[in-house]
Amino acid sequence: MTLASLSSHAKAFALVALLLVGACSSKKDEYVERPVEELYNAAMDLMDSNEYYKAAQAFDEVDRQHPYSAWATKAQLMGAYALYERNKYDDAIIALDRFIQLHPGNRDVAYAYYLKGLCYYEQITDVHRDQALTELAMKTLQEVLDRFPNSTYARDARLKLDLARDHMAGKEMAVGRYYMKVKHYLAALNRFKVVVESYQTTTHVPEALHRMVEIYTLLGLDGDAQRAAAVLGHNYPGSEWYDDTYSVVEHGETDPSGAKDKSWTDRLKFWSDGKPKDKAEAAKSDDPAKTSGGWFNWAKFW
Repeated sequence: MTLASLSSHAKAFALVALLLVGACSSKKDEYVERPVEELYNAAMDLMDSNEYYKAAQAFDEVDRQHPYSAWATKAQLMGAYALYERNKYDDAIIALDRFIQLHPGNRDVAYAYYLKGLCYYEQITDVHRDQALTELAMKTLQEVLDRFPNSTYARDARLKLDLARDHMAGKEMAVGRYYMKVKHYLAALNRFKVVVESYQTTTHVPEALHRMVEIYTLLGLDGDAQRAAAVLGHNYPGSEWYDDTYSVVEHGETDPSGAKDKSWTDRLKFWSDGKPKDKAEAAKSDDPAKTSGGWFNWAKFW
C-alpha cells in the first residue's frame, strides 16, 4: 500500500471518528421537554431532601422550559430560596432582584424583599469589621416596612432592623472606645454623639451618654458634662451607667456657689417643672419603642 493511500485511509478514519463523537455529543445534550408540573414537583422533592443546589438548578429548568407559565414565576422565587438555604447569598440576591424587576405586582413580592433582606442580614459580621452589609440589610428591611407594613413579614423585618441598628451603634461605640483609649477625645466624642443622635432606640445610648460625660469632664467642660448626665439620669435612671455617671459628675464638681450641698440632679433642673422626679416615678416613663417577633413558616407564602 502506498503512502498516499495510507494517508487517505487515515483521513477517512479521522472523519468517521469525529462524526461518531458529534453524534454521541448531540444525543447527550439533546433537549427533552417535560411537563411543567413534573419539573416543578421534581424540584420540590429535591428541596424536601435538602439538596438545595440541585433544587435551584431544577427550578431554573422550570423557568427555562416554560417561561410564560405561572409555575415559572413560582420557580424563580423558590430557586432564590434554594440558593439562600445553600448560603449562596450573592446568587440568591441576583435571583431576587430579577424576580422583583419582572413581577413588581406579584402577591409574593413582599416575601422577595424580605428574603433579600435576610440574605444581607445573615452576612453581618462583628462590630470590628466593615459594616457595609449591615447598611444594606437595614435598607432592604426598611423597604419591607415601607412597602408592605401590613404583610406577614413586617414584624420580623422590624425586629431584625432594630437588631441591625443596634449592631451599627455597637460599631460606633467600638471605634469611640478605641479613640478614648488612645486619648483622641474629640474623635471619640463625635462617635458617641452619633450613637445618641442617630441610634436613639438602641441599647448603647446609656453608655454613649456616660462616655460623653467622661470626655467633657476630662476636657474641663463641666456644663456640657452636666447636660449629658441630665439626659442619662432622666431617660435611663435604672441603667447600670447611672451610678457611674453620678460619680463622675460629683467628682468633677467645681461650682464655687456652694451648690455642692445639693444633688447634681437637683441643680440641673432638666425636668419640665423644675422639680426633681423620684427615681421610681422616672422609671415609669415610656421607653423607646421596642418590638419583638418570632420566626414564622416561610412555606406559607403561596
